Amino acid sequence: MLAAGIVGLPNVGKSTLFNAVTQTRKAMAANYRFCTIEPNTGVVTVPDERLDVLAKMSNSQKIVPAIFEFVDIAGLVRGASQGEGLGNQFLGHIREVNAIIQVVRCFENSNIEHVMDTVDPVRDIEIINTELVLADLESVEKRKAKQLKAAKSGDKKVAAEVELLEKLETHLNTGKTVVTLDLTPEEQARVKGFFLLTAKPTLFACNVAEGDLAAADSNAFVKQVRAYVAEHHDTGAVVVSAEIESELVTLSPEERAEYLAGLGVTDTGASKLIQEAYHLLGLRTFLTTGEKETRAWTIHAGDKAPQAAGVIHSDFEKAFISAECISYDDLVAAGSFARARELGKLRTEGKEYVMQDGDVVEFKTYV
Repeated sequence: MLAAGIVGLPNVGKSTLFNAVTQTRKAMAANYRFCTIEPNTGVVTVPDERLDVLAKMSNSQKIVPAIFEFVDIAGLVRGASQGEGLGNQFLGHIREVNAIIQVVRCFENSNIEHVMDTVDPVRDIEIINTELVLADLESVEKRKAKQLKAAKSGDKKVAAEVELLEKLETHLNTGKTVVTLDLTPEEQARVKGFFLLTAKPTLFACNVAEGDLAAADSNAFVKQVRAYVAEHHDTGAVVVSAEIESELVTLSPEERAEYLAGLGVTDTGASKLIQEAYHLLGLRTFLTTGEKETRAWTIHAGDKAPQAAGVIHSDFEKAFISAECISYDDLVAAGSFARARELGKLRTEGKEYVMQDGDVVEFKTYV
């Protein structure tokens, strides 16, 4: 199962957010540095309103959402790449995840210690990224030194790798992350084998105070983060309130709605964060529905119909005949499968069909 790792400086709300989105109390959340040492792992349910609609349409007995893993990783500090604050250990934990959710503190609170004494989200991002870049630079330099010796044999593949490593080294020496480097598909595939920290797709989570969520778009800290990551990382930033999420964990759906209404919001941002993280991992969802269940199935972006069938049962990929597909929007607009068929919206797709997020499918196989 693919995993997204939650990283950031100490005391920015990582563990509180982790506990909230995984609906657990696995991670210790305390007002001191390094209260998390070993990473905590939890399964996250992907919010998907489409499931409720389809389940009602099919009178399904149960609903099964998509899931993936979140990992709460201890806070990094300046000097982590040289071992500060058990940095090497924590950097190793980041290396094991598939994508990074960098939590940034966007609230003032004198009762919660900040490792840098003041709240400055852009500075905090730069501290984290500098440590990741320095760690990657060390990895690249070591690998290049080893491959330079091997290149003397005249091996063309080794020579090509050395050239790529030099390209990475030059880029990293400017302080930029690998994910912002323009690479060919072949180079991207090779870089995956280097397990570099800054080559991982990254999403930023702006953690705001309870009272700031309703007006988060006008929050000065949030504005700074959005502008910075758009310019320097070509990615996005999601606003979330870990404080509110921690309060909602034990409430019923009715109590949650009432609580949020009192704050002037309908969502804490956690649902969007989970959905964005799911897509960041390159995951997509196709749907099946019937009287027994309505289910969200996880595939990778670009997967074809036989691969999707294989997610349901491994034998289905080899025995694939065709897929009867309809987009979720088309099905809802029609109101039923029968009406969708009358309107000609149901499609029969073959082995080369690339699955789309939100496809509602019934596979035909030899088994």
